[in-house]
Amino acid sequence: MIRWLESSRRDVGDPGRVHTEGRVVRATVEAAREQVAALLGTRPRQVVFTSGGTEAVNAATWGATRAHPGRPVLLAAVEHSSVREASARAGPVVHLGVDRLGRIDPAAAEAALEEAARQGSPASLVHCQTANHEVGTIQPVREVVEVCRRYDALVHVDACSSAGHVETDLDELGADLVSVSAHKLGGPPGTGALVVRRGLRVPPLIVGGEQERARRGGFENVAAIVGFGAAAEALTEPGRIEREASEARRHTDAILAAATAVEDVVVLGDPDRRAPHLVCVAVGGVEAEPVLLGLDQSGIAAHSGSSCSSESLAPSPVLEAMGADAERSLRLSVGWSTTHDDVAAFAVAFPRVVSQLRALRA
Repeated sequence: MIRWLESSRRDVGDPGRVHTEGRVVRATVEAAREQVAALLGTRPRQVVFTSGGTEAVNAATWGATRAHPGRPVLLAAVEHSSVREASARAGPVVHLGVDRLGRIDPAAAEAALEEAARQGSPASLVHCQTANHEVGTIQPVREVVEVCRRYDALVHVDACSSAGHVETDLDELGADLVSVSAHKLGGPPGTGALVVRRGLRVPPLIVGGEQERARRGGFENVAAIVGFGAAAEALTEPGRIEREASEARRHTDAILAAATAVEDVVVLGDPDRRAPHLVCVAVGGVEAEPVLLGLDQSGIAAHSGSSCSSESLAPSPVLEAMGADAERSLRLSVGWSTTHDDVAAFAVAFPRVVSQLRALRA
């Protein structure tokens, strides 16, 4: 990104113009599109650059429901807030249940699709994330896509928490719409992508220009797109994702071992079939916010689904759907820059912080 910005005195053209400066920038954008498509296992023409995963989700939901407004949208409460809220605007929402690990049951999705069809209002869209953003549970996304095919329902997959962390082949998956965020996989914030299945046409959410082949209006964020492409290219190096996933799994396994060694701390989500880079635990006897503050004082940045530790005034619907207490949750994630020393620091700080807080409460 720095190299591109330093050269931008001459590369200031609009990529939508045919003059030399515009063609230079267009070539830069298209090179990044090819890099992102290679990472995701799809064709460059299917990649629509957006301002991030949230916009991609909103564009997918809005576009997929325009053909049949008023028809139900199916989703589980464990989906990201952008999915839930965009769907609530699009039409009536039918909620799919999840088990105590936060996993969707494909049979329940099929039953809901069948019921909607029986009532004469077939579902217009079904959402299914690849991995949960709070507890890491891997969803049976392939099975859900297969079910949707049998009922002629469009399916949107939120892959923001898995792309770049696990091998991804979107052409093989066969979903209609897939959302991806750059910053979740090491790229810059402010860009992402909506991958549209070949042959599918959906109206754009953002209008006012013919950019992105008339699928998303507005001047492209070229610098961020360059960074997105660079991160994607790094991750397509042979064995890179597998190595990073193995290292992340070692880190999060160690984090879980250290956390659950403390009395009355349990794992939330599936401890085995999960995204390699994040875990979630419930801490008994103390609320999440003071734990987060104590860890922060020890140099550990963590997150919680509690209402006090987020921008929302309500606790996490994800954990509520699982039957877990969001006010006791602690989410810990690792990335490509995480070291063994970082994990060791958590293993020292966490039991001390929890012990001190429980003593104060007593």
